[in-house]
Amino acid sequence: MLVSDIVLLDYKRCNRRPFLDFYGDPSEQQAQSEFLLKLREENQKQIGEFLDNISCQEPETPLDNWQVRGKETLEMMEQGAAYILEGVLWQTGLAGWNIPFSIPEPVTLMATPTLLVKKPGNSIFGNWQYEPISIKLGRRPKPEYKVVAAFQAKLLSLIQGSESNNPRLILRSHSESQIQLNTWMSRMEEVLHAVLSMLIARREPEVFISKQRCGLCQWQGFCYEVAQQIEHLSLLPGVTPTRYETLKQLGLTSLEELAHGDSNLLAQEFGKDIASGLQKQAHSTLYKQPLLKSSSSQSILKTIPTASREIYFDIEAEPERNLDYLLGVLIVDHEQQTEQFYPLIAESPEQEEQVWKQFLDLVCLDPHAPIYHYSKYEAETIKRLAALYKTSKKQEQQLLKRLVDLHDRVTRFLILPTENYSLKTIAQWLGFQWRESEASGEQCVCWYDQWLKTRDRALLDAIIRYNEDDCRATYHLKTWLVNFLSFDDNNVEPAKINFDQYKQL
Repeated sequence: MLVSDIVLLDYKRCNRRPFLDFYGDPSEQQAQSEFLLKLREENQKQIGEFLDNISCQEPETPLDNWQVRGKETLEMMEQGAAYILEGVLWQTGLAGWNIPFSIPEPVTLMATPTLLVKKPGNSIFGNWQYEPISIKLGRRPKPEYKVVAAFQAKLLSLIQGSESNNPRLILRSHSESQIQLNTWMSRMEEVLHAVLSMLIARREPEVFISKQRCGLCQWQGFCYEVAQQIEHLSLLPGVTPTRYETLKQLGLTSLEELAHGDSNLLAQEFGKDIASGLQKQAHSTLYKQPLLKSSSSQSILKTIPTASREIYFDIEAEPERNLDYLLGVLIVDHEQQTEQFYPLIAESPEQEEQVWKQFLDLVCLDPHAPIYHYSKYEAETIKRLAALYKTSKKQEQQLLKRLVDLHDRVTRFLILPTENYSLKTIAQWLGFQWRESEASGEQCVCWYDQWLKTRDRALLDAIIRYNEDDCRATYHLKTWLVNFLSFDDNNVEPAKINFDQYKQL
């Protein structure tokens, strides 16, 4: 059995993934996403920039032949190489690891630190030893990074016969973090014990769907189908892993049990507001009906202005370049009964300022038209671009006052029978469909990156179509929201509401 630092990393993110990697049916896996491949390319670029003025040695054998690559790494360490890039450390057997249970089969532990750096000290090699450095794309030292760094440090110390030294993490912008082994060594050992115990016993962890952590996993589709079949509570907005464990202890593991559970008992565990939100969300999902939280529909309607001309706004960005390259604007003129979409796109990063000025000219043609969007990002981008391109404070403030964030209105005032509150999930629940079925914000990042390299116009056209559909989905949601809130019979019991009536409005 081969257990690597990648296995520990994956286990910290999702304890189910290593099990499926070892024992799952490979045909159930999805292909690696373009976005994941792009992230790996960015990490390699980050490593290259960090090593720009450093002369490194690197083993010649590919990583898939890790035994030979490990021997080459060991030879470089014996020779006293100053820097070893992407070397392999491995140990067969568990001597020195203090595993508190018997293991019936041979285990090999393997790690691939980004860099091994020679430093003064004592080791089996002589009066020098090595320090592991991990270069990660993250902006902060995440717990999974620290577990991996501790694992690499322990394995290295056993191989070179020296005390473990605090390893280093290099993150974005070359920011550095040193891992305190007196804290993280024991946590790493707990993770290693859990991984070995699970794999040896072939004990499949329970499925849990997390939008953030599952997004880049190749088992996402497989696990999602499992969760849907059993109506797992992780599909319910607001149910975090910690809250789910508490719900299991209370015996509330189904939608019906949660919806009709003891409110006082839930309030004791979660607090009144969280408990109420969870129960209402379960109720909405169970009966497939939207609910108001507490405010009256009329008071909510007052926060959603309407006008003869309305603007719907959505942005496509490239985070790595800190670039907002597409400002999509849909202008709906109710009097003229027209809808016109304007894709203001920077075909190169240098055109961002031009696109910003085009946006200002367009939306200021009617200074009274409300500007609808779906997230805080649009407001934050307006502030960023206004500061960057010296827009007057008065014009910036006038623009910000016209913004209407529908995400804020939905999440503050409504509960919807959806698995999350993203625009795509809600609009699809309302019957809206994107023309690019496989498109997403992440996919657009990849398409734009490819556009800059290839100048293939089809890539830019696909991004524009996706952005236009985002704007139209926002318009679709706003129309439904106003109609829903305008519905007269707001005092009907939730279980008796005819939702089909709402969808037809």
